[in-house]
Amino acid sequence: MFVDSHCHLNDPGLRPQLAAIRAAMAQAQVDRALCICTTMEEFPQVHQLALDHDNFWASVGVHPETEDMAEPSVNELVRLAVLPRVVAVGETGLDYYQLDERKGGRSVADLEWQRERFRTHIRAARAAARPLVIHTRSASEDTLAILRDEGEDGSAGSAGGVFHCFTESMDVARSALDLGFHISFSGIVTFKKSQDLRAVAAFVPLDRLLIETDSPYLAPVPMRGKPNSPAYVPYVAQQVAQVRGVEIAEIAQATSRNFERLFLKGEAA
Repeated sequence: MFVDSHCHLNDPGLRPQLAAIRAAMAQAQVDRALCICTTMEEFPQVHQLALDHDNFWASVGVHPETEDMAEPSVNELVRLAVLPRVVAVGETGLDYYQLDERKGGRSVADLEWQRERFRTHIRAARAAARPLVIHTRSASEDTLAILRDEGEDGSAGSAGGVFHCFTESMDVARSALDLGFHISFSGIVTFKKSQDLRAVAAFVPLDRLLIETDSPYLAPVPMRGKPNSPAYVPYVAQQVAQVRGVEIAEIAQATSRNFERLFLKGEAA
């Protein structure tokens, strides 16, 4: 019924609990999940989760904040992206959140390596015909500009993909949609101070909407403060349904259908 479109089940805190997590998912009617890769070093673990379980899939990519670890090439990403059960490239993108130039910290100019890495992932996604899983934080202007510059405009040959764990403005949502991307909401949409985000969740077209947990992070209300789990994605669906004035089953069906169309394509859903 429900699909968690973004989780980190290879996290050291979750991996030992995998059997219990899968049992909880079944009880909550969460029947599929996309396991996200954040470093090249962890890809074998993430991929193995998908190989071992027929309701898990994997991505390959390097998180924008990752430093001092293996830097992927386009060719390496393509080689891994076309392996069985690998259905996306990412998570990739830009993250300027920790910048504090006023205190002598790094500037936007110092993060050219992030922007080059992002371009590498976009080019690999297009070559491998896999969608992108995009992380953008305090960097939406540059994220959108690079996507446009790389030809990601929703036309034939574009990789497309999803802006995951969306926390940006309505204007950024419109721009992402105009470029052909989906938008995914996490437990943040349930937080008390997320009124503006809930307005975005009400606005996004139903056929471009996804839900996720980003577990083990960002557990939704009423589980906030606990380690997150794919079993909690129905709480996200419930909040999205509430702001849209529909039944939760409609959100479950639409987001599952969108997941299949975006990530599974020719695979058996």
